[in-house]
Order: sequence, then C-alpha cells, then structure tokens
Amino acid sequence: MPISDATDVFDLMSGMNELCRSLASKAKNSLRLSAFDISPEMIRRSPRGWRFRVETHLADVLTWNFEPDSADLVLSSFGLKTFSRAQQSELARRVARLLRPGGSFSFVEISVPRSKYLRWLYMFYLNHVIPWIGRLFLGNPENYRLLGVYTTAFADCRHFAACLRNEGLQVTFIEYFFGCATGVRGTKPSR
Repeated sequence: MPISDATDVFDLMSGMNELCRSLASKAKNSLRLSAFDISPEMIRRSPRGWRFRVETHLADVLTWNFEPDSADLVLSSFGLKTFSRAQQSELARRVARLLRPGGSFSFVEISVPRSKYLRWLYMFYLNHVIPWIGRLFLGNPENYRLLGVYTTAFADCRHFAACLRNEGLQVTFIEYFFGCATGVRGTKPSR
C-alpha cells in the first residue's frame, strides 16, 4: 500500500520520529501515526507539529498490547539491530497480527557489507569514527560505542525476512549502499 493511501501507520522503534519528515511529503492530512519507542529520552526529543496526527507511546513493541488488523502500514528504521533472533521472530509475529489484510510494511537497518574491503572500512567507521564524533559533538561516545557490536551480531535483514515469510507475509529483501544497509518490505495478503 502506498503511503499516500495509508490512514493508520505504525512506526515501531520510532526514535525521535525521524520518519515523520519522510511521511510529511507523501501522506495525506488524515494520516494517523502511532509511534512507539522504549526510550523516554527519544520520545522527549521527538519534534511536534506535523500536519497529520502523531501519537507517541513509551512502549516495548515486543510486549505492547495492540488491536489486531489495525495498521495499513508498519514502518521502522534502524531499530532491528538490537534484537536477538528470537526477538525478531516475535516482532514478525506482531507485525503480521498488526497489519490489516492488504497492508504493507517496510524496515531498514544498517548492516555488514559482504565485500571484504568495504566491510573493513565500514566497520572501522562504525566502531571508531562514530564514537569519536559522539564524543566531539555530544561529549559522550558510550551511546555509539556498541553500534558496531550490534551491527556485527545483526549482520543484515535476511533472518528477519525469513521470520516475516514464516508468518505468511509477502517479503522482498533489499540491499542499500552496497550492503551497508538492508531492508525488507512487503504486504500481508488479502483474505
């Protein structure tokens, strides 16, 4: 389902509602976005004043109680890497239950490139450059120090794609920037 046709959108692991900026150019004014994040600080820093309704919730998407078949579109950017394989399976179950028949989903995550040379350069960037930038501009590299660790353990979205397929969803796996990011998108079949 195109964003322009969606009414009820769920942003799982929404961070500071970064996806709202992308949605603003494509969504209709009647869009209702339910954004979920486990971090009170991220929610506190979330911008307000979008032309569509945004309800931000402090919640763990793996334990949150929601109405089945209530989403036209489920989105998430850069939240999967911290999930174990078992948690990815649970998230896939929840996405399948949350989507209405014919509804769509899209997830993207930083990933480990397959090219040996690019992998070395990119992982050096994640493990050393990003924490240094965090120290320089934010005074605290600790928030970014685990980025490379999480990314290495996560690898890419292939396992999550398999979990979504196991839940009966139609899934396409996508590589971005030569594998430095990967994603999944697809739909819940209509009944």
